[in-house]
Amino acid sequence: MNVRTIVYIFLSFFIFDVKAQVVDSVKQLNEITVKGYHNRQVLLRSVSAVSLIDSSQIKNQNTASFVGIANTVPGVRMEERSPGSYRFSLRGSLLRSPFGIRNVKIYIDDFPLTDAGGNTYLNLMDVRGAQSFEIYRGPEASMFGSNTGGAVLISSPSLDKNSLEIGASAGSFGLFQQHAHLTQQHKNYRFNVTQGFQKSVGYRENSGLERKYIQSTHQWNYNTNGKLNAFIFLSDLTYKTPGGLTEQQFTLNPRSARPATAVLPGAITQQAGIYNKTIFAGLSHTYLFDKNLKHVTALFTSYTDFKNPFITNYEKRYENTIGLRTFLDHSFRKTNFSLNTHLGVESSSSKSSINNFNNLSGSTGSLLAKDDLSARQTFAFIRTNFDIGSRLLIELGSSVNLSSYRYRTFFPQSSGEKSKTFSTQLMPKFAASYVISPIMAFRGTISKGYSPPTLAEVRSSDNLINVDLQPEYGWNYELGVRLKSVNNRFYVNANAFSYRLKSAIVRRLNENDTEYFINAGGTKQKGIELEFSSWLIPFQQNKLISSLRLRNSYTYSEFRFDQFVNTNTDFSGNKLTGVPDHVVVSSIELTFRRNIFLFGQHNYTSSIPLNDANTAVAKAYHLTDLKTGFRNLTINKTRLDLFFGINNLFNAKYSLGNDLNAVAGRYFNAASTINVYTGFVLKF
Repeated sequence: MNVRTIVYIFLSFFIFDVKAQVVDSVKQLNEITVKGYHNRQVLLRSVSAVSLIDSSQIKNQNTASFVGIANTVPGVRMEERSPGSYRFSLRGSLLRSPFGIRNVKIYIDDFPLTDAGGNTYLNLMDVRGAQSFEIYRGPEASMFGSNTGGAVLISSPSLDKNSLEIGASAGSFGLFQQHAHLTQQHKNYRFNVTQGFQKSVGYRENSGLERKYIQSTHQWNYNTNGKLNAFIFLSDLTYKTPGGLTEQQFTLNPRSARPATAVLPGAITQQAGIYNKTIFAGLSHTYLFDKNLKHVTALFTSYTDFKNPFITNYEKRYENTIGLRTFLDHSFRKTNFSLNTHLGVESSSSKSSINNFNNLSGSTGSLLAKDDLSARQTFAFIRTNFDIGSRLLIELGSSVNLSSYRYRTFFPQSSGEKSKTFSTQLMPKFAASYVISPIMAFRGTISKGYSPPTLAEVRSSDNLINVDLQPEYGWNYELGVRLKSVNNRFYVNANAFSYRLKSAIVRRLNENDTEYFINAGGTKQKGIELEFSSWLIPFQQNKLISSLRLRNSYTYSEFRFDQFVNTNTDFSGNKLTGVPDHVVVSSIELTFRRNIFLFGQHNYTSSIPLNDANTAVAKAYHLTDLKTGFRNLTINKTRLDLFFGINNLFNAKYSLGNDLNAVAGRYFNAASTINVYTGFVLKF
């Protein structure tokens, strides 16, 4: 970490300390709350390492991607190897995710987006399909089932008032976005529809993207105690995958796609890419028996048509998922004591039919392998909160997890159906927070995480079914403190944790670049997460500067391999592959008279080890983004937003989404250089 970064951190502390003593002459800001357990809770008192990303933060970012939004949270790392090719981790869970999202449980409203096979297609969503995110770092298996990284709860756009919104934007590298959003209410029924289209050529060769997306939410309050909610989205996503480059190739021509070698063709020749058509739907019912007892049931299903022409083969995959989540929510209240209990079960089943062919320059050739796999995950959970004197909050929770999969091979040799059942796992969580004053609370957590191998790890791109792969698991110990001002103008959150993961699932590559996964010892993960937010000037009308807000987050990760041996090489004590030691994200948001705004964000990421031996390293980088424009310009009864943004202002050369442990040193996926975008939003 260089001097400039250290100065940023200490300036943040200094500013918050000074400004907290200033008397607020403007009305008090709203208290921040989270709703992770279906009952709103003041963030100050939460027992979990949770951060909230609200709609005001989302609109400050470039809505072409979730990456800039997610990376504002400490302990979160989101990467994009090329437009649409997301990789997402909480506290270093990248090790087993060459692409996509694994080891993290993601929900939207009442419904799990993560399938029973352990995979989540977050890249199917348009950014405007989300109003807010609650990100829970560290194991949350006691409420959300198998995971060792954490959980993300997405809220869809609000149904609170009638509205119509349309917008479009365009930018560098062929970027074009268009969206429309409608919300309507009629008596006890209300709904919204969000539509989005996005297209880009991409910075690198063979890195274009096109996504067509539509999402709709419906709510029917059929009486004073009961309501039905329905949610559906359809997404048609195509994006090209340029492939990793060696350091020399990255230096000489970072825009190039992976070239051919003596034995393998290149990404352009093979037309490498992803084609994903998915429909997801859910229906939930909530019934309030009385003021203390509520029952929620959610049914969900999805179907995916997935195609992936790759360097070595062409995969076609057809997936379907069906599941249920149901629970009782009971509350009991006395003068200085309250109790809240959730008791429920979640179960889901996912089936995949996988066919691999020779890739003949982007067309299917002869059949190489054909397998059917199905996964089932079921867990029963109970969580009880004891609130004593509105100061001490104790949470006791646990889940009983059952996980299994079935498989059958049809080609190259046919076999009967076989199955694998993992041992039943108990996932407890013990947590507490104590408010020592109206502005400060301490908390502590002990929790167990558990994550079985995903179907994509059991049957990876080497086309072999690995029945020896076992779940990874571990215990997490955590302490934290939250501090806020009485008027909610500033907020500080600090966490320190120690997590020891055993039987860690890690990725390996064969000489022909096909992958496989193994259990290889474990990891020792110690870390510190800090986040700050301060309204230096909170909403002053008729002033040159109407408001000024600073945010800062810092992540320190001391992650090391523990008893980690691979092919007779002992990597114990080495840094965890793909995880930087330090990440600092700072932002400033200014609004001026006449609704002019200016937003700036700086991201410092330290060097990243690219292989288990730590002999290859991605250099540290500084990334700066700016966005400015007008908000809520009134034209008759129509409001207009205009904006202009610059990403990578200082033209940093870096790789976002490195290929870890890559064969022949093809680690690097070059991120785009300086680029701009501009657009508008009309609100009726």
